[in-house]
Amino acid sequence: MYAIIETGGKQLKVEQGQAVFVEKLDVEAGDEVVIDKVCLLGGETTKIGTPYVEGAKVTCKVEKQGKEKKIHIFKYKAKKGSTRRRQGHRQPYTKLIVEAIEG
Repeated sequence: MYAIIETGGKQLKVEQGQAVFVEKLDVEAGDEVVIDKVCLLGGETTKIGTPYVEGAKVTCKVEKQGKEKKIHIFKYKAKKGSTRRRQGHRQPYTKLIVEAIEG
């Protein structure tokens, strides 16, 4: 059985036991998170939500909070000596382990 969930403005396909990286959630490591924005449930029969499947939920355990690898942004304008700009960014994430899919 699998589900397509929506979290952090993104849709992800998840299965039981899978580790998933999502946008940072305001929870501690070891807590349980219940995601009720389930767009689709698949398996022997498929249920498609409009926009979400009623009564469906995905239970996840928070493994850790962290930051992704640093990306470097370098902006410049050609033939202009002083318009060079360097910037870096590390996106925070939450790592979830999918424990159960109900619906």
